Amino acid sequence: MGRTLFGTDGVRGVAGEFLTAELSLALARAATARVGDAPRVLVVRDTRESGEMLEAAVAAGVAAAGGEALLGGVLPTPGVPLLIGRYGIDLGVVISASHNPYRDNGIKFFGADGFKLDDDTELEIERALQVPPTPGPVGRVRTFHGALEDYLRALEERFGALDLTGHRIALDCANGATHRAAPEIFRRLGAEVTVLGDVPDGRNINDGCGSTHLDALTGVVLAGGYDAGFAFDGDGDRMLAVDRRGRVVDGDELIALVALHRREPGVVVTVMTNFGFHTAMADADIEVATTNVGDRYVLQALRERGWALGGEQSGHIIDMNFVPSGDGIAAALLTLEALGGSDLAERQAMEKLPQTLVNVRVRDRASLQGAKDVHALIDEAGAALEGRGRVLVRPSGTEPLVRVMVEAPSAEEAEAVCGRLVGAIERTLA
Repeated sequence: MGRTLFGTDGVRGVAGEFLTAELSLALARAATARVGDAPRVLVVRDTRESGEMLEAAVAAGVAAAGGEALLGGVLPTPGVPLLIGRYGIDLGVVISASHNPYRDNGIKFFGADGFKLDDDTELEIERALQVPPTPGPVGRVRTFHGALEDYLRALEERFGALDLTGHRIALDCANGATHRAAPEIFRRLGAEVTVLGDVPDGRNINDGCGSTHLDALTGVVLAGGYDAGFAFDGDGDRMLAVDRRGRVVDGDELIALVALHRREPGVVVTVMTNFGFHTAMADADIEVATTNVGDRYVLQALRERGWALGGEQSGHIIDMNFVPSGDGIAAALLTLEALGGSDLAERQAMEKLPQTLVNVRVRDRASLQGAKDVHALIDEAGAALEGRGRVLVRPSGTEPLVRVMVEAPSAEEAEAVCGRLVGAIERTLA
């Protein structure tokens, strides 16, 4: 049997109900025990009110397995693989539910190589939960001082040549893990910065702000005459941009912009990537590899092919030359680097095919597999768009949602086809 607790981005659910202190302790103990004797385990979190409780539980699990838990406090997810490499840490734990509402939380693990644990290793951890733990030496819990400054130093070392003097930038930090790091690095590089979503209270993370709610940032950029705006998610591993005209720039366009600037030999994207991206890369003689949704699968393909750049339409952008993880702050700086002083609003990296994407909340996302009538309608819609567009319907890897995406030559056709599919799914599975 496959994994039942781990999704595409760790173990995630309502804190205190599904993701309890007991489960968190058990996961941390099982993950630590498989590493070896007395491993050093870095633990960081985002700003959710449940983070401190789960941090304590994870630390207890690490110590119960004989490890040394190093508590780094609030830090963007990509800070973990950076610090793992810098300090020779054996295991990393991020406590976050990314873009989910504050009630949710999650746990994801990074190995000593800085990469997220693979599916097989996560399955081993799940199986270990069924076996009573073996008593042994007790470890320790310590504070890891300076984690944020170490992360900022790494960004400064990579992007120190990027002079943002004279640039007016708006940032939306989603009241999450980037609320200190993002404004600080932009100011160090010379930008004039206005910040939204930088007053976390434990419950306002992703609440009407950040990369999943761009209206506030768009309004600020338009009203204030900013050069660009960048919005991050709760744990800081993704970013979407807004140009000075208020138009959203998604991960597809951002990856295309960087790929063309750097003349990459190849890029890795997911099945959600717009057809226009593939056309632009073909015109530039840049090879494209496509994976399932999930930055873990993008990373796997990048490693296999020896390429540096990849990501997702949702804003996970990975530059293996910097860190083996999506990094929203680095992606924003990479965008400005690729622009070379030109205007984001004048970008010409790709021509997007009109796309409609709707998330349908369902009772059980796995029930899509057995819904024959829905699949028949999906096949019919796909056949009608063959050669002109495409249809993609898939269950979310982290939430009780079915994601419906339609691309067509016109926005009207895309919306109409998507509406029919959404209606069928709601009638059958909601």
